[in-house]
Amino acid sequence: MKLQPELLLAEDRRAGRLSRRDFLKGAAIVASAGSSPAQTGKQRGLRQAPLVYVGTFSSPQGPEGSKGYGEGIYLFEMDPATGRLSRRAVFPHTENPSWLAFDPAHAHLYVANEIATYQGTDSGSVSAYGIEPSSGNLKLLNTQSSGGARPCHVSVHPSGKYAFAANYAGGTVAVLPIRPNGELGPASDVKSGSGPAGSIHAVSAPVGSFAISGHDRPHAHMIQADPSGRFVLSTDLGLDEILIWRFDLERGLLLPNDPPAVKLPPGDGPRHFTFHPAGRWLYCLQEEASTLAVFDYDAGKGTLAAKQTLSTLPKGFAGTDFTSEVAISPDGRFLYAANRLHDSIAWFSIAPGGTLTWAGEEWTRGDYPRSFTIDPSGRYLFSCNQRSDALACFRVNQQTGALTFTGGYTPVGTPAIVLFLT
Repeated sequence: MKLQPELLLAEDRRAGRLSRRDFLKGAAIVASAGSSPAQTGKQRGLRQAPLVYVGTFSSPQGPEGSKGYGEGIYLFEMDPATGRLSRRAVFPHTENPSWLAFDPAHAHLYVANEIATYQGTDSGSVSAYGIEPSSGNLKLLNTQSSGGARPCHVSVHPSGKYAFAANYAGGTVAVLPIRPNGELGPASDVKSGSGPAGSIHAVSAPVGSFAISGHDRPHAHMIQADPSGRFVLSTDLGLDEILIWRFDLERGLLLPNDPPAVKLPPGDGPRHFTFHPAGRWLYCLQEEASTLAVFDYDAGKGTLAAKQTLSTLPKGFAGTDFTSEVAISPDGRFLYAANRLHDSIAWFSIAPGGTLTWAGEEWTRGDYPRSFTIDPSGRYLFSCNQRSDALACFRVNQQTGALTFTGGYTPVGTPAIVLFLT
């Protein structure tokens, strides 16, 4: 993802804190990242057209108790002029490869297998794949226990030395060492959520909402390191908390920060979060309340300070909705959030101080958007319409943030995630 240093550092300039040396240093870092072999397909021997992986639900025990119709992990090529996806390969995988993540070099792919039982234990698993640079083809390296049932999220530490897994049904998060050859080792740490479960009904939900799920016990939904790698954050939907850990890089351990968690309103159900490219703000999406919570982030202390909460739904909406995904445009100007049942993606403009303003919404052209992804150029957004068994492509207006359907549908059984390899 190529970032513009003038956007990332604008706040410092306004505050008079940015020296010419700081600006040149920041520009050099961003320029280096933009041209690194890990992120430039031409240097890695890949085609200039981006390659795209799609993870799916692929077992009879799919999402929300329904059958998964995916065949495994799909590989597509995207036409940069139109956003059209052309299927190149399918890598069979029958254990719900519902979340995907690269290592920093984009040489390996890590997959959360959202299953309840692995090798006779009450656990899901995480798989490691090698990526063939010229074709994007995958080769399975190994699979390890995820440390809890039904892992729904996996991410990789910025050092590339560890993968993190969030186990929704197990209520745990796990740290898995990554060996020099890309394989996964057994978990070096597993942490379980603790404390009383939140309210059955979300206090911030729309009038008439019956968005009730997960407030019976801990349910880890996402885990990811902050940009520095010093801290790791995880959401627990059942406890209505964002947990914050100090990360011991040498031992692969999660140590409670001070404070160890931030509470969200009872029943709201924090699901996914994203950091702004500038690193100063974190945006957390609440699944059952259909809200976005905006936090100031202190990167030195790993602490969050709440500053704004707003709905992902249009004014006057009543009834049930479940949010799913949140993401920020590559230029850092707009934030997007997906609504399931309402079947829309809303977008918000991001002010210089990190606060959000509602800007618009677009129908997803399909049922139950499980997640969505913006391509690295920032020109296209792809919605994984889970119950419609297709991806829908939208063109992004990079001046206003608005989405326009391109007319492009790509058939994929029970799609869950799109991930670009450039």
